Amino acid sequence: MTDPIHITCPVCQAKNRIPAARLAANPTCGACKAPLFPDTPFELTEAKLNKHLKNDEVPLLVDFWAPWCGPCRMMAPAFAEASKQMSPNVRFAKLDTEQNQAVGSRFQIRGIPLIILFDKGREIARQPGAMDARSIVGWVGQHLKG
Repeated sequence: MTDPIHITCPVCQAKNRIPAARLAANPTCGACKAPLFPDTPFELTEAKLNKHLKNDEVPLLVDFWAPWCGPCRMMAPAFAEASKQMSPNVRFAKLDTEQNQAVGSRFQIRGIPLIILFDKGREIARQPGAMDARSIVGWVGQHLKG
């Protein structure tokens, strides 16, 4: 793929166009200079999620979690490790369902932790329950084939 792709900055939410060949070169936001592929999963609100789903052309894996959820806190390091392994082919984000309660009904979330994989704004897979990094990487790879 030689065409530029669109990516929303995880910090300032500016829409960026990046040549596909430069994805692995640690591109930064044209507006705020923040890394477009941060070392750790970035935080989303519902409004930010909407923007990423509308604009991004790189798959996005979102961990829907809450601070009171023990399995969610246990999975956080594995999610961060999987993020390091899969960047820049997949972006990883976290959304606190306690702070963004409308998201729960919108995505019909019945339990957390829940990861949902989006590609070009569409949900392509979801997986409830805590997972280790290897399982997350394998699961994402399985659903992005083809």
